[in-house]
Amino acid sequence: MRSLETRNLLVLFLLAMPATGIAEDGIRVAVASNVIGAIEQVADCFETETGHSVVLSSGATGKHYAQIRNGAPFDVFLAADERRPQLLAQSGDAVDGSRETYARGRLVLWSPDESLVDSGGRVLEGDGFTYLALANPRLAPYGQAAKQVLENRGLWSSLEGRRVMGENIAQTYQFVRTGNAQLGFVALSQLAAPGHSPGGSRWRVPQHQYKPIDQQAVLLVDEPAPRAFLKFVTGNQGRAILRDHGYEVP
Repeated sequence: MRSLETRNLLVLFLLAMPATGIAEDGIRVAVASNVIGAIEQVADCFETETGHSVVLSSGATGKHYAQIRNGAPFDVFLAADERRPQLLAQSGDAVDGSRETYARGRLVLWSPDESLVDSGGRVLEGDGFTYLALANPRLAPYGQAAKQVLENRGLWSSLEGRRVMGENIAQTYQFVRTGNAQLGFVALSQLAAPGHSPGGSRWRVPQHQYKPIDQQAVLLVDEPAPRAFLKFVTGNQGRAILRDHGYEVP
């Protein structure tokens, strides 16, 4: 399995080249950072079965959206929300009729400290932590969901000096994992991936406390290989992998 670093180095090289003639035998996919682990596994299966290569670029959905609007040569966009794919469809930057939900994410309050996070998230109301990590709500749907939770509990303003924001959910997870923040709002998929159990304590935030994180995909070019990859993501194998990583699937 190729490393995420290798894939990202390759995509940076591709983005520096003119849009024509790029990676003719590769499918360039912009992937929300919360789902990169699952999609790497999906891409490996797809490559084995079809012989097509897949180049993944992981990052914040808001940043990917801006890059695509500015001409970044991606073929498929796997977002962390439904808003950006919808906007791309409305602006004519996506293939008509290709937008579909491939997963629903879940938000978790997590700490490596096994005794810090309680079953109701009441830790947020106390003084048992110095910093709380969340993804930037302007760029990352999981950050937006975390903000909704804090607002619904009347804590957004009172925690202003204790919030640490990651550019995306992957960076947010690292803040907590490395101890730069004692706890943080992360994606369930970051804690539920097969063979990966970070331990600690967690509170799976009830769905009614934030808007559902329906993650949508959209084609950016109408070509057979990208279309086949998207079909694979939403097919039986892709759905099984996503489910194993903690996502709800359509």
